[in-house]
Amino acid sequence: MSIQAEPAPKPKVERLPPLPPAETNYRRIRKRFHLGFFLAFVAAPFLNLMRFDIPRQRFYFAGFELWISEFAIIFFALMLLMFIIAASAIIHGRIYCSYACPQMIFSEWSQSLERWAKAQAQQRLKTAAPGTRKLVANGLFYGLLAVASVFLAFVFTSYFLEPRDLLGRLLHLDLITVGGITGATVTILTFLDLTLVRQKFCTSVCPYGYIQGMLQDKHTLLVSYQDGKDEARDCIDCKKCVRVCEMEIDIRDSPFQIECVHCGDCIDACEDILRKVGKPGLIHYTWGERPKTAEREAWYMRWGFRDAKRVAILVILAFYLGGLALALSLRRPVLVEINPDRSVMFKVLPDGRIANLIRLKLANRTGRITQVQLTVEGLAGAELALPGNPVVLKPGETFERTVELRAPFVQDGQDVHHIRILAKADGARSADAEEMTFIMPLKR
Repeated sequence: MSIQAEPAPKPKVERLPPLPPAETNYRRIRKRFHLGFFLAFVAAPFLNLMRFDIPRQRFYFAGFELWISEFAIIFFALMLLMFIIAASAIIHGRIYCSYACPQMIFSEWSQSLERWAKAQAQQRLKTAAPGTRKLVANGLFYGLLAVASVFLAFVFTSYFLEPRDLLGRLLHLDLITVGGITGATVTILTFLDLTLVRQKFCTSVCPYGYIQGMLQDKHTLLVSYQDGKDEARDCIDCKKCVRVCEMEIDIRDSPFQIECVHCGDCIDACEDILRKVGKPGLIHYTWGERPKTAEREAWYMRWGFRDAKRVAILVILAFYLGGLALALSLRRPVLVEINPDRSVMFKVLPDGRIANLIRLKLANRTGRITQVQLTVEGLAGAELALPGNPVVLKPGETFERTVELRAPFVQDGQDVHHIRILAKADGARSADAEEMTFIMPLKR
């Protein structure tokens, strides 16, 4: 007769008292950043903080109107923006993707809107058939999304076309001109993006995630799962970190997954569950894969400046900002180009004066009315035959024509006289000076 041994009793699990909620809620912080960056995205083209005006060949940056001829400054400004994004990838990982990228902001908003529409249908149509509730929810969602797509397409297109002109085309339902067709096309693409693509764009089209893999190092900010092994594991496999992930990954697999955008939703989910059973969360923001410690680090290390490379990045960024600020401060508000026209060497006018032809170009690169005073030095009585002096220029206006430079005849045995033409604009610290020669006959 065999005697069966009784199973060993399970060890008693000590129930710990719940911990207070985590001090930091990353989703709430991220949504505040989303709101701020959304407002900046909307305001930038209207306040000329940054936009291209393709028809007029202008680039607006930080309130400055840059002409296409000022390509060096435009290139410098664009390189600064690219460097900032690259630097943020090296130091803070994919924080840009989750906190500032318009694609991520609008994709998450679209998903929230879809959930809200379904909840409204469930709440207000409790007695209706499931098919009816689904139809109402989809109609509400797609209707609101269509309106939002028109607005977002209008804002996006305003980065490349003058906003007031574009608004007029929108109000008149213009589908004939290039601007109207562009706006309609962007609206359709935006609607399809927010209904079908969303975060799939990040993993299938956007190269930034792959570039991040090349830029990060052992000190880059990560979202890392840190737990013991086997019996020392604290994870209870609730999988809430998986369910809340908008990118549909399991952060426990690896902190280096290409889909992870470092949003921190999984951190909040883990803290929410484990703190109810008396344990801290197992997912954290960490610098590299270093275990998180309770020791408070110096402020510069908490900001990510943990080695010489990051200090060098900060210095380069400071040089970029300083160089761009200097270039913008030194640029002339009015472009002045003065060149002699030697198709005719000189003309003798009926009153006996001598005239040389001058090609004159004045371009107002400011957003206000500007006056330009033109004077001649080096030849007594010389003047430019202008319709008015000073020349009044409207914002963005270009004055370009060939004019006569007239001067009394001088009997000094010289046919070439060296002169300077000065152009002084309102508010300019100094006048633009152009040295040239004035040709006269040796005798009348």
